[in-house]
Amino acid sequence: MNLEGKKIILGVTGSIAAYKSAHLTRLLVKAGAEVQIIMSASALDFITPLTLATLSKRPVLVNFQKDETGVWNNHVELGLWADLFLVAPISANTLAKFANGLCDNLLTATYLSARCPVMIAPAMDLDMYQHPSVKENLKKLASFGNEILDAESGELASGLSGQGRMMEPENILIQVEKFFSRSLDFQGKKVLITMGPTQEAIDPVRFISNHSSGKMGLAIANSFLKRGAEVYVVSGPISLKVDKNSFHWYDVKSAKDMYAAAHKLHGMMDICVFAAAVADYAPAEVAPEKIKKSDSELTFKMVKNVDIASELGKMKQPGQLHIGFALETENESENAKAKLDKKNFDLIVLNSMRDTGAGFQLDTNRVHIFQRSGKSISSDVATKDTIAELILDQIKLAPIWV
Repeated sequence: MNLEGKKIILGVTGSIAAYKSAHLTRLLVKAGAEVQIIMSASALDFITPLTLATLSKRPVLVNFQKDETGVWNNHVELGLWADLFLVAPISANTLAKFANGLCDNLLTATYLSARCPVMIAPAMDLDMYQHPSVKENLKKLASFGNEILDAESGELASGLSGQGRMMEPENILIQVEKFFSRSLDFQGKKVLITMGPTQEAIDPVRFISNHSSGKMGLAIANSFLKRGAEVYVVSGPISLKVDKNSFHWYDVKSAKDMYAAAHKLHGMMDICVFAAAVADYAPAEVAPEKIKKSDSELTFKMVKNVDIASELGKMKQPGQLHIGFALETENESENAKAKLDKKNFDLIVLNSMRDTGAGFQLDTNRVHIFQRSGKSISSDVATKDTIAELILDQIKLAPIWV
């Protein structure tokens, strides 16, 4: 893809990987992008502004003040100028500042002022990258809508080998090209996403549920939002931090409540993603008072819940797309593909409980996506944000789009 006319701020922070920013700058400029580089003070220890200014053909910015006359580099204007804010490499220090709103240099001030999408490429040693605080900061930035370019595995500056290397410049360029090619490709589309678990009441204080966290559904919702869609979310009880004002958000508890909300919205949707882990059964009766413990056994009569995806699949209109999820433990592919016809899905996303790094509660996932056309694709283990982008890219391959 040609990046002609695209305006990119490239942030460079204090990491040995900063030397790669020269090659990355050359690749972006060669692709046609206008590149404005902002360096942190510690980045100056690893690469000179002269090198990057020569390659970018623009002065490199480091400080708020340009000279002794009081002329300053306006971080607000910079944040408005860019089509993309790319930080590569981003160190653990700057990562923490971004995640917690700290603002002590031109780079962090520009980040807080930026109205464009943000993409970050972490670079640090193996143990640092795996530290809980770093993981938490990455999760927080992802929840803000920033795109994380996961560190690659290989030999590190410390002599250790493992995950922590900044994504190679050629691969970053591919991600930047993908970003601009898909940017706002769902603009004008209304998308319904069901997500999270349901809770089926036993009495006023107890319920039956499952381990779904809603992380995969929220990642998909965020991806649709970034790519221009108007997103409607019907969510079971979750504990994730969410900016609900960005969505049309509906909180529900039971499968019955989720069906009622989804049914009401379904008719005006272009795309419906059924990512919720809906309880198959619910107690036939809910005790009006808390059930007291006794020495005898306690038996419940269970009744089958409404199959939300199946019922709405019967109401599917021409031009609508339905995407389903299947969590299987045996005969995974066969069971998942059978649901394409059974529930009138256009594509289905399979999770296997046998895959390490996939399943409930985790920040990563591994999926197999089957199209009604017979085409399929499998992913490696990746963050759920990355998997969400893959799912949206596969949705674009459905016959209704091509």
